[in-house]
Amino acid sequence: MAIAATDAQDRVEQLSLLTERLTELVALSAQAFEEGRPHKAADQMEETTRLANIYRHESARVRANPDLVAAAPLAERTRLIRATEAFDAVLARQGRAISAARTVTEGLVKAIADEVAAQRSDATGYGPRSDQAANKAASAITLNQRA
Repeated sequence: MAIAATDAQDRVEQLSLLTERLTELVALSAQAFEEGRPHKAADQMEETTRLANIYRHESARVRANPDLVAAAPLAERTRLIRATEAFDAVLARQGRAISAARTVTEGLVKAIADEVAAQRSDATGYGPRSDQAANKAASAITLNQRA
């Protein structure tokens, strides 16, 4: 069954708008991570998640049936291609920003854990067996590698 040119054009236009909005939201998230304000990224998380699910679903439909967009004018398809390229670039930027934030966070957690462990090992008590008791009281600290 052939897809009408107006249907294809409408689908490509809607996909372009969706991709451009999603790109904008992911760019804001990346910027928040780059500025060390990950809590700001959470402000648009609900909308980003909703749009990402729609994007995933719609792009899978087009991949499975390219005829859905084939009849759209070249200018509209080119806009969608450019929007998709921009989206890919901002996803890579966000990935780098999140990775950097994770590295900093893991370093902070490790530094704090090391300091706590050092302070616990310096503890001294009273009496002939005080050092042994202090060392047994110190508990191990487990670092979550996904922090």
